[in-house]
Amino acid sequence: MSQRVFTILLIALVISAGASYAVYRLVQTRIGASSGPVSSEILVASRNLQIGTLIKDTDLKTNPWVGQFPAGVLLKKEDAVGRGVISAIVEGEPLLDSRLAAAGAGGGLAATIPPGMRAVAVRVNDVVGVAGFVVSGMRVDVLIAGNPPGSAASGPKVKTLLQNIEVLSAGQNFQKDGEGKPVQVQVVNLLVTPEQAETLSLASNETRIQLILRNPLDNEATKTPGSAMSTLFGEAKPLVAHDSRARVKAAPPAAVLPPPPPPSPFLIEVLNGAKRTEVKFARRLEEQQQ
Repeated sequence: MSQRVFTILLIALVISAGASYAVYRLVQTRIGASSGPVSSEILVASRNLQIGTLIKDTDLKTNPWVGQFPAGVLLKKEDAVGRGVISAIVEGEPLLDSRLAAAGAGGGLAATIPPGMRAVAVRVNDVVGVAGFVVSGMRVDVLIAGNPPGSAASGPKVKTLLQNIEVLSAGQNFQKDGEGKPVQVQVVNLLVTPEQAETLSLASNETRIQLILRNPLDNEATKTPGSAMSTLFGEAKPLVAHDSRARVKAAPPAAVLPPPPPPSPFLIEVLNGAKRTEVKFARRLEEQQQ
């Protein structure tokens, strides 16, 4: 091999080695940037934290954590202490800002109310409270029963007022029951909008309210006309034709009877010697009918 060819191969080998090293360094830099911050410790819950719990210093601890931090994770205890829990947190779970109420909002029921929503208390009993199965986190429809204005003839009426309303708390218990056990309470707090709160407040004062339990996965609204006492006993008004005019079928014309035939005359034969004649006498109609 000549000296010239050897020099060319050596130069090409050095250039390729340098290019490979540059690509390796570039890939390592990209991987390091995408992996995010790496920390030896992260702030997690030291016990199960239920909804409404006001976080204390003893409720928090640090655990080893390798890799990218979860979005919105809190890293300092002072950022979490004193805030209320609005979504249940299990032991060892990182504390996320979205799972806690705003700073200064405190704990309890008020901390679980989202911005722009309201909590309205509705008095219930064992029957209208679906035998105690209306607990926190469930969905209900609100029915009202009463006498609408100007409906004295039809009697009381029942109508669906609100649909797919979330139960914020059953009495003073605003923690979800994982086993779905019935809880006998006298007051249920519903999560509604300000407009719904006005409607529900008026209905609770002027009508009787009943809660109807529904499947939490059923979000479809159903339009119902309501039920009146008259329809319940089958005294509803009959359906009317579209033109709202009574259709009377005309009676067929009476049959015209032909006039009765004239009565047949009486024939009397008269003999006068050799002469023979016939005399006709008219028969009366009464005799003919007999």
